[in-house]
Amino acid sequence: MKKYLSIIVALILGLASAQARDVISRNVADLPASARTTLTKYFPKKSVNHIKIDKKLVGNTDYEVILSDGTEVDFDHNGNWKEIDMGSNAVPEALLPKALVNYVRKNYKGTKIIGVDKKNNKYEIELSNGLDLEFDRAGNFLRIDR
Repeated sequence: MKKYLSIIVALILGLASAQARDVISRNVADLPASARTTLTKYFPKKSVNHIKIDKKLVGNTDYEVILSDGTEVDFDHNGNWKEIDMGSNAVPEALLPKALVNYVRKNYKGTKIIGVDKKNNKYEIELSNGLDLEFDRAGNFLRIDR
């Protein structure tokens, strides 16, 4: 009996993991509507190179979009952006809280925000000078991340 139970569990896990695979697409229609809107509004001159659709075994699907210039934008299952990596280019400021943008302009003149990771209660940003800063969701500075 124990042997049969082990076989059944192994089969279930095998089938479940087969369904939890990443899918690669170039079809923007595979993204949630709000993700498509974000790409059109904030990255209008960049085309989608490919989309990695991360279908999780348990939980929701995530989307990793790579644009023609190498920019990476990650979206959650609802199409809300979670992370942006611009390489050496600047993240569109309109995506960030005004207080955060103003703080960086005032305290780090000549730098660009080239990456941002939006967490539940904070923003973690990467500057073009290599510094990583943390801000609360309202855009108030918290600390330098070392």
